[in-house]
Amino acid sequence: MKETLQLLQALDELDSTQQQAVLATVVKVEGSAYRRPGARMLIPQIGGSVGTVSGGCLEGDLTRKAWWLTEHGEPVIRTYSTGAADHEADEEEELAFGLGCNGTVHILLERVQGGQTPLPLSLLRQVQESGVPAVLATVIASSDDSVLLAERAAIDPVGQLHLTMRQTALIRSLEADLQAIRKRKSSALQRYRLAGGEVEILFEYLTPPRRLVVCGAGHDAQPLVSLARQQGWEVTVIDARSHFARQERFPEANQVLHLGLEQQANLAPLLKSAAVVIMSHSYSQDRHWLEQALRLQPSYIGQLGPRSRTERLLDEIGMISRHYPAYERLHYPMGLDIGGDAPESVALSVLAEITAHFNGRTGGMLMAREAPIHDSVPVLRA
Repeated sequence: MKETLQLLQALDELDSTQQQAVLATVVKVEGSAYRRPGARMLIPQIGGSVGTVSGGCLEGDLTRKAWWLTEHGEPVIRTYSTGAADHEADEEEELAFGLGCNGTVHILLERVQGGQTPLPLSLLRQVQESGVPAVLATVIASSDDSVLLAERAAIDPVGQLHLTMRQTALIRSLEADLQAIRKRKSSALQRYRLAGGEVEILFEYLTPPRRLVVCGAGHDAQPLVSLARQQGWEVTVIDARSHFARQERFPEANQVLHLGLEQQANLAPLLKSAAVVIMSHSYSQDRHWLEQALRLQPSYIGQLGPRSRTERLLDEIGMISRHYPAYERLHYPMGLDIGGDAPESVALSVLAEITAHFNGRTGGMLMAREAPIHDSVPVLRA
């Protein structure tokens, strides 16, 4: 998410200087690769590139060649093989890097003119500002002359349909499939058979920045806030103690709220779909914030402290606490078992568990994982 902010800031600079740039987007991955479809990199005419599309192995070649590859102004696909060094590849079609990763990465390159925001970056900005997801469909291959590479359709955060294509039969299918991806909340590749040939489309489910609400503004909350902001998350800190709930103590937080326990604040919009961490080191505060979180709809609730302490809090809240909607999302003691006890170690442990939770992972060691490290983007056929 931090990368998205950097891309949008770079786009603002393009607008102010009326420069051109090349937007590089990973649109398809076969086998193993460092980045997944949707990873983006902006290569301005003057200045350094922003963003990454690999672990650092492809960016240099793209920076050197993106401009002449797009010299006619038309979008192109650049394909890289990260297989063995003796892999025989046609330089015109596939660039073999010999990294031993045994993957193939397809990257869409297209020119961007300052002052003319392309649909993908426009959608990313809307998602960033509204906090509401969007869905983007991009043509990444076509053997039908009526459908061009990089033509697009999208549903923005307010539900409005956007089109940059003319093929009516495809548009009708895309409208329904965009809505289906919106409900599935995950990206996919889909192939369509038209009268003139086959079209392959990448559907991207564009998600807003993750949100973290930290209940407790003690010293050990500071590294957690800092680490979350490094990931581009939106962070709110809450505390009932005015001498702790100060913005200068958390300069990286998006907001710091002083809320007394007697205040009837509406926390529902703030906590909905967020990760909530309760770490005030005050028994009365923890009980208050834990009950508030359990009543509402956060995606994750983490309670700091020994298991016995949290069990006591739950007992005092009442047996009904275990029937609140969010009880099944409660993690206590929160964090992954990495063995550290310093505030920075606790922050790393907690943020790692929250990240695993959002990604549907258990947080175990990758060496014990039998499945591929990255989930593949499913390929559908219409």
